[in-house]
Amino acid sequence: MSLSADLPRIPGVVSLPLRGLPLAPLSLALSALTRRLSANHPGLFRRLGVHGRKRFLVDPIDLPLTLLLDLSDPKPRVTAHRTPPSADCRIAGPLSALLGMVHGTLDGDALFFSRDLVLEGDTAAALALRNAIDDAELDLAREVTELAGALGRPLTRLLPVLESLTHLPLRRVDGEPV
Repeated sequence: MSLSADLPRIPGVVSLPLRGLPLAPLSLALSALTRRLSANHPGLFRRLGVHGRKRFLVDPIDLPLTLLLDLSDPKPRVTAHRTPPSADCRIAGPLSALLGMVHGTLDGDALFFSRDLVLEGDTAAALALRNAIDDAELDLAREVTELAGALGRPLTRLLPVLESLTHLPLRRVDGEPV
């Protein structure tokens, strides 16, 4: 059974303007978020063991960019790219599937077996990353709003509206994955 019909996709009218988005500021923001996650969840990258120095390509297939999580340097970073760079493994799927897996609203195994997520390259590294993320019980919205300082409060109020408009799981909700 495929979950694809149930997974929201970013419409072209939304993703098209992202093609002109400068990637350097996005990369800086994502790297700051990644370092915050590493500091707030010290076991997150440590749990990767032998895969802790790998490069993971995250490919939200409904967006005109890919994200490279680079752990080869002591300071983890995420960079955005128009053309996918080389990586040890690639994790691809709709943004809703990727966020749902991070926030625990969707089961990563079910997404893989339904082919809503595709793993290529070093699948052991990809599975180790998925397990580490599951164990960390991340809430990206909370991390972003705390990182945003004074803008955090307005962002928190905006989250339910954004979730309603996009149907994306932008934050962690307690309960069993679907």
